[in-house]
Amino acid sequence: MSEQTSKPILAIRDLKAGYGGGRMIVNGVDINVGAGEIVCVIGQNGAGKSTLLKGIVNLIQLRQGTVQLDGKDVTDLPAQKLLLEGLAYIPQGRSIFPRLTVAENIRMGGYLIKDRAVLKRRHEEMEAMFPALAELRGLQASSLSGGQQRQLELARTLMMDPKVLMLDEPSIGLAPRIVDQVFTVLRDLAKLGKAVLMVEQNVRKALAAADRGYVLELGKVRLEDRAQALLDDERVAQLYMGMRPTAA
Repeated sequence: MSEQTSKPILAIRDLKAGYGGGRMIVNGVDINVGAGEIVCVIGQNGAGKSTLLKGIVNLIQLRQGTVQLDGKDVTDLPAQKLLLEGLAYIPQGRSIFPRLTVAENIRMGGYLIKDRAVLKRRHEEMEAMFPALAELRGLQASSLSGGQQRQLELARTLMMDPKVLMLDEPSIGLAPRIVDQVFTVLRDLAKLGKAVLMVEQNVRKALAAADRGYVLELGKVRLEDRAQALLDDERVAQLYMGMRPTAA
């Protein structure tokens, strides 16, 4: 895993985001993610983790602050244009098209690609990256296991070759063995130079896969450090990994 670059590919500054009634759930968050880096945001339920990701991609009603992608201000771009710029987002829960085949789902990820040769090449690259999906290409997506569906979401999202991949709870609902597989895929993507920003409740496994982490409490960043340092931090262990404090 790589160290943070001096110039982040994704830079979030003073982000504030919320819903109706003027209440801000995220209150002035700064986050950096470098190319080839995995950054994990952890926190208790209600801390604002999912709201943070939705605020970054402009999927929320109330929003302030700035979002820079590869040095370019993309703060006011809608989600579709952000995808064209290289920022992709996979929401919490399943987002596949259940009645379409595996192959059709993957191709749907490239719906903004006009060049058919590029679309075909990207599809072939995804099947090479996810060989299990290649074997299942003709099956209806609803017949896949939870882990296979998560791989399908990743393959579909990667069709646009994003610079930054954001994921909300990628391990949710998956068996431990499948969780390990998903995080292995994310590490492989980071090795290819992708920047990964994920929100995750499985704190131990997420930090083990990440380079750096942020702890979000009541919409604010309370801790920021290398992932291993957060794993070794007693406060994090007690609050988010269910460990008892060490006796004095």
